[in-house]
Amino acid sequence: MGRIVKTIGEAKNVLVDLSGEGASKKTVVFTNGCFDLLHPGHIHSLSAAKKLGDLLVVGINSDESVKGLKGLRRPLFPLEFRTQMLAALESVDLVVPFDSETPVGVIEVLKPDVLAKGGDYTEEEIVGAAFVKNSGGRVELIPFLEGWSTSDILADILERYSKTTEDEDTPVR
Repeated sequence: MGRIVKTIGEAKNVLVDLSGEGASKKTVVFTNGCFDLLHPGHIHSLSAAKKLGDLLVVGINSDESVKGLKGLRRPLFPLEFRTQMLAALESVDLVVPFDSETPVGVIEVLKPDVLAKGGDYTEEEIVGAAFVKNSGGRVELIPFLEGWSTSDILADILERYSKTTEDEDTPVR
């Protein structure tokens, strides 16, 4: 398939080429996020999403859209590095950066068969859910892996390293 990080247009062309008919048709799963600090919760979610179909397409927010969603101190890593980390994962087939705060435009162009999001959302809260369902697809909620969010990890790191502790070897998680 070549380079795994694609523009929206490139991803659409790849998916059209792989769409096939009948038994050869591939089921496309889409999920998205900022993926600012890749952690076990992300790995769990992406692995579970991959099991829902043949191809996992991951939408990733641009640096500017992460700032709009998470604040001016984010992202921790620029888009180039965040896409490289996602592209290195076995479960991920395509990574598609987008500039808006929501992936609705990407979803409408790529028309995935399955839209997957973490169980910390309800179906009504998932951007693009109605479009996917109206297009004949389905929405899947992936059980949330408790205790793993980038914001919580950052708060934990700040707390642990903002004061001197006797046990310097305590792991962050």
